This record gives sequence, structure tokens and C-alpha cells, in this order.
Amino acid sequence: MPTAPAPTPWAFPEHATWDPEDDLVALGADLEPGTLVTAYSLGLFPMPVTLDGEEHLGWFSPVERGVLPLDGLRVSRSLRRSLRDFEIRVDTAFDEVVSRCGSPDRPDGWITSDFEHAYGRLHRLGWAHSVETWRDGRLVGGLYGVSIGGLFAGESMFHRERDASKVALVALVDLLRDEQADQRVLDVQWQTPHLASLGVVRRPRAEYLEQLERALRVPLPAAFRLDG
Repeated sequence: MPTAPAPTPWAFPEHATWDPEDDLVALGADLEPGTLVTAYSLGLFPMPVTLDGEEHLGWFSPVERGVLPLDGLRVSRSLRRSLRDFEIRVDTAFDEVVSRCGSPDRPDGWITSDFEHAYGRLHRLGWAHSVETWRDGRLVGGLYGVSIGGLFAGESMFHRERDASKVALVALVDLLRDEQADQRVLDVQWQTPHLASLGVVRRPRAEYLEQLERALRVPLPAAFRLDG
């Protein structure tokens, strides 16, 4: 099981105080493991935000949350063919996956060295995981996220070969589809046109938070248990 981090010294705003029309809930705090685990358990995730020319650590809970129902993933015929072309591994190259997701060559990149370090620490405590696609011994795609009980909060994905990140997503869904699948939540933060094409839907914040509360009581999927 994951190692419990030191408690966070920060107090996040109560759900009832969140602006119902703003995805941004709070500013400040830190990226310590205890803060991150607490935030995800409350339905929040961190990203840098620039306000009045100054950069802050922002905590977001989208008014319309992007969620991928585990029975709603759309796998095209071409993607199904691609599934045969890659080897799937879990947690064998976490730091490299995060680093490639944060490559400065990517447009709109936001994963700073501070975030890389923070999620690396979270991974070594057993709370963050990577699903990777490999070909001929090379890492060519993958994704990473935070797993707390029945929640998998996807953070980012990358690919170096066609369909490599999509194959990692298919593999993640397969890992989560166990006897508790109907209670698990695969959170992808926001619905984009690309993610919508894969089956991601939008959930109102209140509905997402209700699903999250139930999901947190579910055991981790076997693939992410340290004894699994």
C-alpha cells in the first residue's frame, strides 16, 4: 500500500465556498506529498497560473470535469490494430514519462522541474504511477497520474510514435476495469476535442465530487498496489 505522507499544514477552502463559475479554487500552498494527496482527495489538482504578471501555484476543480467512463472508451479500428504493436509496462520509467510530458518542445507546456520533482516523490511513496508503451526496448509513449483508492487522476501523456499514448490509455482502462470498475473514476481534468473523440465526457463539479467521495473508499487496482 502507499506510504502515508506527512500531513499538509495547509487548509483548502471548503467545497461550499468554491465559486460555481470558476475552475480556479485556490492559490498558494506547496507541492509536498501530503498536500498533493489531500488536494486530489478533495477534487483539486495543481497547475501554475499567472495573475497580474506574477506566477502562482493554482489549485483547480473544473466546473465541468473531464471524466472517461471505463465502459465508454472509444477504440477505433486503426487503434485496435495499433494495440498489437506495443509492449505495455507499468511504473518502469515514471521519471522519464513525466520528463517527456514536460518537454519544452511541447506547446503550452506547464510541467516545471518543481512538478517533476514533486510527482517523482509521490511516485516513490506509491501514490503516482505511469503506464508506458514500449517498442523494441524504447519508451515511445505513456501517461502518468495519481491513484488514490478508486480514483485515477490523469495528469499528462506523450507519444513519440503514432497511437503510442492512446495505447497507454487503453491499457490504463484495462487495468482499472476490475470488480470495482463501476465505482472507479478516471479523471482527465478537462474535456478537449481530442479526449472527447476517445469517449471523455463532462461531469458537473457537484456530480464529480459525489463520485469522487464514493471512489475514495474503493481499493487500489491490483496493478498499482506495491504488493500487487
